[in-house]
Parts: sequence; C-alpha cells; structure tokens
Amino acid sequence: MKLYPIEAGNFKLDGGAMFGVVPKSLWQRANPADANNMIDIAARCLLIEEGSRLILIDTGMGNKQSEKFYGYYHLWGDDSIDKSLKKYGFHRDDITDVFMTHLHFDHCGGSVQYNKDRTMLEPAFKNAYFWSNQDHWKWATEPNRREKASFLKENILPMEESGQLKFTSLPQDNILKNSQLGFDIFFANGHTDKQMIPIIHYNGKTICFMADLLPTAGHLPIPFVMGYDTRPLLTLDEKELFLNLAADNNYYLFLEHDAHNQIITVKHTEKGVRLNKTYTCKDLF
Repeated sequence: MKLYPIEAGNFKLDGGAMFGVVPKSLWQRANPADANNMIDIAARCLLIEEGSRLILIDTGMGNKQSEKFYGYYHLWGDDSIDKSLKKYGFHRDDITDVFMTHLHFDHCGGSVQYNKDRTMLEPAFKNAYFWSNQDHWKWATEPNRREKASFLKENILPMEESGQLKFTSLPQDNILKNSQLGFDIFFANGHTDKQMIPIIHYNGKTICFMADLLPTAGHLPIPFVMGYDTRPLLTLDEKELFLNLAADNNYYLFLEHDAHNQIITVKHTEKGVRLNKTYTCKDLF
C-alpha cells in the first residue's frame, strides 16, 4: 500500500462558524483570523494505492460553481486535484474508487463536473465507483433546512444517474471493520448523519482521515465544536470517544481542513486529550 496527500485547493471560512460558541480569544491562538474574521482552510484529500485499486478519499469543492459562489469562500493558492495527481504520476481517469466521507459540497463537489461544452453534468472520475452509505445518501438527498445549502443536488445526483454509485455496509456499532474498500470506518453522527471516518492500517501505523470530526488541530479540546454541526452534543461524545482511542493507540490523525498541520498525534493530559506531535505527509508516507 502507498498513500499520497492530494491537495484539492484552499479556501477561508468564518472563524466563529468554525468554532461555534467558543470565544475568539481562545480559538484564534491556533487558528488566527484575518481582518474579516476568516481563517485558512484546506481541502486535503488522500489517495490510497493498493494493488490495482486507486482510492481517492474526498474531492474538495470542485470547479463547476459560479464565481459568486466561490466568492463566499475566498479561494487561495493554486492547488488542484489534477496537479496533485500529476505530481505522483496519476490522472483522474486512473482512479478506481472515490470514497466520500460525507456529501457536503466542500467534500464531494469535485466528484462531478461539467462536460466539455458545459451542457450537462457528469462524473469527474469516469472509471471510478463513488462510495457513500445508504443512510447518509437519504439524509443528503432529502436535506433538512439547516443543511440544505451544503447538500447541492448538482454535486450528488449525477453520481447515481451515472450508475457509478455504491454504498458501504453499515456497522453494528461505531466501527465497520474491513469495509469493501479494505479499511475500517468509524461512523459519526454529530456533524451530519453517518459521516464516515476512514481508519487505514499502513506500514504498522494507523492513519485516520478525520474529515469534519476533527477539522483542525485547534479543534482538539472537546468543547471546540463547529457551528455547522447538526447535533453538537453528540459530536462531544464522538470526539471524546475517538480522541481517547487515538491517544491510547497512537493513531496518526490526517487533517483534511487544517491548512498548516497535515498529520498529528495526541496524548492524554490533565486537561484532556491534547496535541502530542505534528508531522508532514512526507514524514510518514
């Protein structure tokens, strides 16, 4: 098995929205804001090469939305999926599977694109299966009013219409062992229903793709929960459970949204689970 970080692009989000009820005086220590209260956010995806399979976890925002839409998110930098894949000698047509932790636009928007003459939408990875789970798919395609702006039908429905959509099995408890894609999956329901956190066993290490269960290293304190979460009290319990597992077992936490920290480990302290060490992907992969 080989792992490759795939940078899908960077953007900015309101720091208050990213930290909910936590005062700015606390969260800005780890995530400094600009004059407009915006903080740096990454869309860092992960490519798994395993035998004949190339599995891409999440795809970022994509590039099919309007200029007005992207204006809300202050895109910065020049990273893209295509540039990242090319760096490692791959092309998007090589991808066999796209695994989506959940279907919010900043995680799955790059899964669908316009065709050449922009007359219709099509899968952006023509040779890949797209993986979700049945409960989350229903949640996303029949959205509640709180999340409706995050579940965009143009990002979601073309995957099903193409015949390339597949669903993972659902777990009996929190963790699905050895899923159809060859890694374990932790299911978390606080941010959105049935978000999936891949747990990858790699060269004697456990790499966890944290998605929105732990967006940045600054979110390590249990009460530091995003304003976007639909069930914040449930997020508290899920974070506590997972971070204790991570500290007990020396998990390596791959941070999708932290623009400045790629991978971290955590440890138990008197204040709870806190940062232990930071790593770059080059350090481990």
